[in-house]
Amino acid sequence: MGNIVLIGMPGAGKSTIGVLLAKALNYGFIDTDLIIQNKTGKLLFQIIEENGIDGFLNIENDIIKNVDTDKMVIATGGSAVFGTEAMGHLKENGTIVYLKLPCEEVVRRVNNITTRGIAMQKGKSLEDVYVERTPLYNQYADITIDCNGTTIEECVEKIVNLLSV
Repeated sequence: MGNIVLIGMPGAGKSTIGVLLAKALNYGFIDTDLIIQNKTGKLLFQIIEENGIDGFLNIENDIIKNVDTDKMVIATGGSAVFGTEAMGHLKENGTIVYLKLPCEEVVRRVNNITTRGIAMQKGKSLEDVYVERTPLYNQYADITIDCNGTTIEECVEKIVNLLSV
């Protein structure tokens, strides 16, 4: 089965669900945002401030396209889908699972936009980011999990059930 790669908007639960999914599958777990921070020595919002959105996206793409793992659950940053090379590499080495939430729920969950390190242009809203990214999430997804109105455990169970079919 290779890796399981979680994509979706900030606040969708990629990191939280990823840890529990890794335990359920007896896989390892990595979070690409943490790898980026570790390799650069900076927090995501600092990278964005210093390099701009495009610079950050280039760094993210370069780091993710070189992640070499097997039997890992990989939680990506919400903007990873902008990295064509990164997503090609992840798709080649795993199953892409889109954790889908309605825009209103994303807005409700994400309240620390400035310190979270969300790659969004100045003047854009979270709703704008949602509209921009959703087609990419759909494009790359092998499996889509509707996480609206479900617990984290229920989302993990849905993923495990779909992967074992």
